[in-house]
Amino acid sequence: MLSTSKLCLRKIYNSSTIRLIQSATKQQPLNNQPLTKTTAEIIEREEKYGAHNYHPLPVALSRGKGCNVWDVEGKRYYDFLSAYSAVNQGHCHPRIIETLNQQSQILTLTSRAFFNDVLGEFVEYITKLLNYQRFLPMNTGVEACDSAVKLARRWAYDVKGIPYYKAKVVFAQDNFWGRSLAAISASTDPSSYKGFGPFMPGFDIIPYNDLDALERKLADESDQIAAYMCEPIQGEAGVVVPDDGYLKGVRELCTKYNVLWIADEVQTGIGRTGRMLCVDHENVRPDLICLGKAISGGVYPVSGVVANDEIMLTIKPGEHGSTYGGNPLGMKVALTAMKVIVEEKLSENAEKMGQLFRKLLNERLPKDVAIGIRGKGLLNAVIIRNDYDAWKMCLEMRDRGLLAKPTHGDKIRFAPPLIINENELNECVDIIVDTMESMKK
Repeated sequence: MLSTSKLCLRKIYNSSTIRLIQSATKQQPLNNQPLTKTTAEIIEREEKYGAHNYHPLPVALSRGKGCNVWDVEGKRYYDFLSAYSAVNQGHCHPRIIETLNQQSQILTLTSRAFFNDVLGEFVEYITKLLNYQRFLPMNTGVEACDSAVKLARRWAYDVKGIPYYKAKVVFAQDNFWGRSLAAISASTDPSSYKGFGPFMPGFDIIPYNDLDALERKLADESDQIAAYMCEPIQGEAGVVVPDDGYLKGVRELCTKYNVLWIADEVQTGIGRTGRMLCVDHENVRPDLICLGKAISGGVYPVSGVVANDEIMLTIKPGEHGSTYGGNPLGMKVALTAMKVIVEEKLSENAEKMGQLFRKLLNERLPKDVAIGIRGKGLLNAVIIRNDYDAWKMCLEMRDRGLLAKPTHGDKIRFAPPLIINENELNECVDIIVDTMESMKK
């Protein structure tokens, strides 16, 4: 009779997947050290004691370096998710790890009850780099986005003059900025919001990549609208790239109607799309930019918002904060992480490798399996035909040494670390193409 934990495991993975896990590769573990747990045992334990709020690919990782990760049996994989773009600089980048080790032995946390000798250094660096006057430090991407909405509401009351508690924030359909109650209140995905209401008031939705819809909304209700928030490229929705000129049009309309533009660059920022910020592709400047993930190199949670004085200084001491926001360890790590992006020219490499990646896939992917490829830089997705199973495709790629994940059923997102070189990219394209060719019907 199956144990409770094995029954639990079978609810999440089908029997063929379980067999694949249980017959994991026989390669020797790293450094000839004995395995403490097998992949199957690790998955079984997590499923037994952990919350079931994720559906991970069945692989148990234990080490990472550069573009690669290794599972507990010692098998090496290319990481083509990069922790949703948190690991843009590559796993365990030596400069970032050195900074982490050094600062962790000096001072890690003071809270914002006191000044520390690192926060000012980082906020000066990032504001000068991005050409904004202020940076508000937080910890996670959803906190950055929530803080931006909060700032926009305060600006609407104190500067624009909207009556108290009447300010609206408009969001793009199919947005994704996290799982907090505020974030899911703006969601149009039932898997995010269903069963969690009531929701945050004052949030409205319009279609993405539709300037006419935005103008109609702003023209009708600009006296009540504080801000419009959107991703320059929608990541979780399946790497949805707007038409050329959309971001420029958003900037013009928000200026025309005196509405703030919040750009959610948590996933698209910090070099991922071939520019430091995705909005740089159209040379436009949002009023607020939400940053996170790669801002700290995938090592220590850091996020934040950049904006100018008119917006940022509407919030006064005691009105917003975070125990860990701006802590010395996070700020020192983030400073090095940002310098790695700049000094190692990772935005430029993302642009070059991204163009090559899309070119090779367009030339080589079987057209009766893959019906579209889209993206910028190294944030890309392949759309597959509805009669193919994206999850099974990702399992097959895993077996061939590449880790990626489906999103929204028929799309597979590909986002390797920005340090990837041409030889590595060619090897990964071979894996992707061979996988899809092998599954042709």
